[in-house]
Amino acid sequence: MASIYENCLAEYDSSTTEFVQCISDGHERNLSSLASGVDTFYLIFAGALVYFMQAGFAMLCAGSIRTKNVMNVLLWNLLDSCGGAIGFWSIGYAFAYGGDDMGGKTFIGHANFFLMDGADMEDWFFQFAFACALSSIVAGTVAERSKMQAYLCYSLFLTGFVYPVVAHAFWSTNGWLSNSASNPLWGSGVIDLAGSGPVHMTGGVTALVMALVLGPRIGRFHDSDGNLLDVPREFPPHSVALQFLGTFCLWFGWYGFNPGSTLNISSEKLGDVASLAAVNTTLGAAAGAVSALFTKSIRETRRTGVTTYDLTAAMNGCLTGLVAITAPCATVEPWAGFVIGIIAGWLYLLGSHLLVMYRIDDAVDAIPVHMVGGAWGVISAGLFTNESRLEAAFGMTENIGWFYEWGRGSGNFTLLGIQLIAVLFILAWVFAIMGPFFIILNYYNWLRVDPLEEEVGLDI
Repeated sequence: MASIYENCLAEYDSSTTEFVQCISDGHERNLSSLASGVDTFYLIFAGALVYFMQAGFAMLCAGSIRTKNVMNVLLWNLLDSCGGAIGFWSIGYAFAYGGDDMGGKTFIGHANFFLMDGADMEDWFFQFAFACALSSIVAGTVAERSKMQAYLCYSLFLTGFVYPVVAHAFWSTNGWLSNSASNPLWGSGVIDLAGSGPVHMTGGVTALVMALVLGPRIGRFHDSDGNLLDVPREFPPHSVALQFLGTFCLWFGWYGFNPGSTLNISSEKLGDVASLAAVNTTLGAAAGAVSALFTKSIRETRRTGVTTYDLTAAMNGCLTGLVAITAPCATVEPWAGFVIGIIAGWLYLLGSHLLVMYRIDDAVDAIPVHMVGGAWGVISAGLFTNESRLEAAFGMTENIGWFYEWGRGSGNFTLLGIQLIAVLFILAWVFAIMGPFFIILNYYNWLRVDPLEEEVGLDI
């Protein structure tokens, strides 16, 4: 292949200004091509890290349940990827991002089904990994009692329709909540870089709806005669080692989830944004784990006089911190990321307690981790978003976090109001769609396994 110099020399005399301009233009094209290649590799690599979270979900779920159901839940996690790939390739991506270049606000995308209109393949791969992560959230909640066909139906429906509508609202240039729209809501749009709302809260609310319709595992809250137990029966995890392996896999994958959501890396500014996201991801996880672990330890010490350390609280506190920092990771200062993680650990403990109080059975506590943590993440962006960080990440400064607005002397509630609307939208959308969906499955006896099968285990 001829060099830039040789190509230009073939066209122009080396003593002319046209020759110099040709050399300059050629180098500019090469640099642009290199930057594009670096951005493409970055997104593929980040997507691979996000997809590696599937291993984390699989190990965490397998370790958290009883031995007689391990193979079943592992197969579910594999089918999440299979069903997610098919659903997101065929219609999900089109509903989420199809028609972004057509202008105007839309409720749902309407172009590029089956990727037939020439989408950026690296973008599809990255977004597919997000869809798979969302689908796997529900697996642990309904483990040990859900039918295989119900899980397949839900996985395809969630990744093919329910999630894409939320993703479209938050991230499409045509989304009604999107900050990248030509006329964003209230001049700002929602702030959620990596998906506390669209991914985690949507998955957590879906898990709650399915748990309500499905009911608890046999023996969890009632005895064999159907009488309410004074103290709910615990089903201890069969492998704490697998739980910890899953937690570390998820934490590792989050470094693709959050920093990767800058989508590009080929400039100093984008590098700074991605670096901040990585730092805040680390601090959110660490603060959440420490907060949940020691808060529960202090509470139990005061109640019983014996000091204990709950490993599950530490792991789930860590994951709740990760979920919470996902939305504001690029728009808050590191100290705020730490505070968000601390509060996330407390909210996890509160959410887990409320589940038991209202007799909602969640085998892995995915509901408090993802629904509560996701809602807090979206809201925290409306409280702690910093002006300079917001400008670097999204190029706007008019509406910032409520705490910083008071520092301006305005008390402007715009951004926090948008974040609250986003949380309410997810709650309403998922309950309105997934509620009837699971009720219909339950009506036709497609949702829950036979009591005998549940007793002997689904692996059989």
